[in-house]
Amino acid sequence: MPFVSPVVPVVPMRAEASHRSEMVSQFLFGETAELIEKTKDFYKIRMLYDNYVGWCQANQLQEVNDLNDIDDKLLLNAELLGMVTINGSLMHIPFGVPLCFFENNIAEIGHYNMKFEGKYWNSKNAVFNEETINWVSRNFLNTAYLWGGRTIFGIDCSGFTQQVFRFLNITLPRDAYQQASFGEVVGFLQSATCGDLAFFDNSEGRITHVGIMLNESTIIHASGKVRIDDIDNEGIVNRNTGERTHQLRIIKRFQ
Repeated sequence: MPFVSPVVPVVPMRAEASHRSEMVSQFLFGETAELIEKTKDFYKIRMLYDNYVGWCQANQLQEVNDLNDIDDKLLLNAELLGMVTINGSLMHIPFGVPLCFFENNIAEIGHYNMKFEGKYWNSKNAVFNEETINWVSRNFLNTAYLWGGRTIFGIDCSGFTQQVFRFLNITLPRDAYQQASFGEVVGFLQSATCGDLAFFDNSEGRITHVGIMLNESTIIHASGKVRIDDIDNEGIVNRNTGERTHQLRIIKRFQ
């Protein structure tokens, strides 16, 4: 079975094999995916990390035949902008992308020789606590909202929670409604603690938004940008405008 990995920092994953098609997610440097189908310019892939399926531009990927047990390695880039030298030229990689191919800061993927210079984060040793959650989540502050985004270059609400929890060695599904299917219910907002996920629904009762509780009255989430707002039993209140923006549905605990 062939696999592929990006040779650029971030690869758009599209709903169809077209540049005009909606970006549904992103395939990040250091991740791997099963190659399902090929066209002249696009590959259909299934992500190994979250099983998401989409189409990616073929010339941004490299086929990988030997995964070298990378699923057992949980190293992430701990720099806001990490630096990788790829075939002698510099490439910046975003905060939190996996560095599973690297050994002693060196990696080889197909025709590409790479060297990483920066700090690693070993999520296997992470402690689920207020200090870690605040450090990771606040590094995303003011990142612009981007539908399908998963990095500090642009991120959506569920991409944000997924990437923060990746630092804690907790794998979340890609979309908010999928994430809401996991975890233990927190019965009351007043019982919420740092790291709980709050989910929000629309007028039809469909879960459309998610954020991370920093305490029982404060939430960090991606809405316009990654921001910190107030939350009460009804939902989120924008700190800048006083507007109520999201209707609270349920709170889940994952630790």
